[in-house]
Amino acid sequence: MVIPQLNKVKALIFSLPNRVLILLFLLSVGQASYAASVTASLDKTTSVENEVVQLTLRADFTNTGNGPELDALKENFEILGKSQNSQFSFNLGTNTALSYWIVSLMPKSVGVIDIPAIKIGDHQSNPLKLTVKNSPQLLDSHGNPPAMIKTQVSEVEPYLQQQVILSVKLYTSVALQNANLSVPSHPDLIIEQLVDDQMSYETINGTDYQVLTREYLAFPQRSGLLTIPVQTIQAMINTNTGRRMIKVQSEPLALQVLPIPASYPSDNWLPSEAVTVTTKLTSTVEQPRVGDTLIWDIKIQAKGALPEQIPTMAFNSTRAYKLYPKPAEFNTRKTAQGITGQLNMSIEVVPTEEGQISLPKITVPYWDTEQRVMQSAQASTKTLHINPLPDSSQKAPSPEATANTTPLPPQSRSVAPISLNKPNPVTGQPPVTETVTDTSSVVAATGSTSNIKRYLIIALIASSLAMVALWFYLKRKSPSSPSEPNVPTLQDFAPLNTPDEKSAYANLIACCRDNQLTELRAHLLEWARHRWGDEEITSVDDIKRLSASVSLTQLLMEAELMMYSQNTHHQWLGNPLAEALQEFTSGEAKPSQASQLKTLYPNF
Repeated sequence: MVIPQLNKVKALIFSLPNRVLILLFLLSVGQASYAASVTASLDKTTSVENEVVQLTLRADFTNTGNGPELDALKENFEILGKSQNSQFSFNLGTNTALSYWIVSLMPKSVGVIDIPAIKIGDHQSNPLKLTVKNSPQLLDSHGNPPAMIKTQVSEVEPYLQQQVILSVKLYTSVALQNANLSVPSHPDLIIEQLVDDQMSYETINGTDYQVLTREYLAFPQRSGLLTIPVQTIQAMINTNTGRRMIKVQSEPLALQVLPIPASYPSDNWLPSEAVTVTTKLTSTVEQPRVGDTLIWDIKIQAKGALPEQIPTMAFNSTRAYKLYPKPAEFNTRKTAQGITGQLNMSIEVVPTEEGQISLPKITVPYWDTEQRVMQSAQASTKTLHINPLPDSSQKAPSPEATANTTPLPPQSRSVAPISLNKPNPVTGQPPVTETVTDTSSVVAATGSTSNIKRYLIIALIASSLAMVALWFYLKRKSPSSPSEPNVPTLQDFAPLNTPDEKSAYANLIACCRDNQLTELRAHLLEWARHRWGDEEITSVDDIKRLSASVSLTQLLMEAELMMYSQNTHHQWLGNPLAEALQEFTSGEAKPSQASQLKTLYPNF
């Protein structure tokens, strides 16, 4: 009779009201098992120095806000990266959201490090502990490290501003990830990379290394002891125990910079391995004459020096020629052996005398950094023959040429010069007597002259009477009250096109920068009339007088010479004139390109 009683129990349990109660109980159990929480775990509890540790955070709810707050970890760890993953699951009519964060950490020190509770949304994780031990040096089977840095310099005792080649070599036997190689720097060194990186391979103590070579140019700007800081690299590598960060550094380098030798006589300090000078004088025409334009090209190359270190030279004009220099050009050529600076100068030469034109010898003193002695590079310019102008080449004809040429027709006595001093008769010859015909011609000429004088006097009297009559007429027609005479001014004849001096000056500078020689005179007068007034300015010569600037006057004269010259085969360059105008208006001289580089004469 037990079986009927069991059937009654099952019927009671699985009746409809009881089914509802069972379902509610299961739901409550399911919700309790999936209560919202944050769980933290480490991939390892014991690590070594410079080894990466991964912290995993799991959130069992959907409202995670901005994710985990990791600021509490920055005190003891470097946060290298963070990734996120989300999962959703459905079971017995319920849904579950799981969010994961994997944070890569680098311990900053050794010992037992506490990982505090990490907050996500309204919940936080459980705290953890990590033990970090000192790591042994990473060495391969041959006892070699996975990475090395070696540095060297081309000269340990350079002179001030001498070129020094700094070579940095990185040796690696494993693949580097996220490598960060430092760049050499020093406040008393001008440093720039020489050429592109070079790659090579080398075997050291049985280990094959890939060698990355990076070379720099360094120019010391102060004499004395200079220490180049150590070069470092930081990267990630894969080891048997996981990813690990390595930090490698080189040995420091010391430079003993020598001062400028006392025996160096020139103010232009130029340390170089070798200096060469080439010069050439060329003509724009086949047979140059006085007034034609010649081109004088000068090229100076200094091995182991920047182009700004090469001194620019100035030459003066002479009675035999006029010089008009163009702005100098600076060029640089870099090779694995170092840098070579080049200065190009182009000067227009206008001969003013015929004959052989001889230009001065070019001499560039420098300090030979290899021989450590004073040297000088010299070059002479080949002479050219200058032909005279066509008018000045006409000389008095020789007797043979006079005998072969046709004589001029006889001139009348009325146009011959008259002298009141009679020549003395030659001894032995009878005096020459004047005939009646000669006397009549002289009388006729005298009568003609007196008639002309009479007519001129009558014309002068008539014009004077006419001017007096016109003055009385204008005086009677004018009002009785005194008033200003309506005299036309310069503004009436040539009104100004700009409102003020600033606008006229801007147009003038733009004209010079654009090399507009034909419009230069108009812009000059426009600016000068604004600056000094119409009463002072009538021509470009007034600008020369009022400016009292030697350089501005010379450039204006050169522009006028090219403006009215018949040789139109070369172009006028207005940049020097624009700079001279800027110096005149500002009152401050612009520094040269050489002075911008040099910090010479330091403490030495």
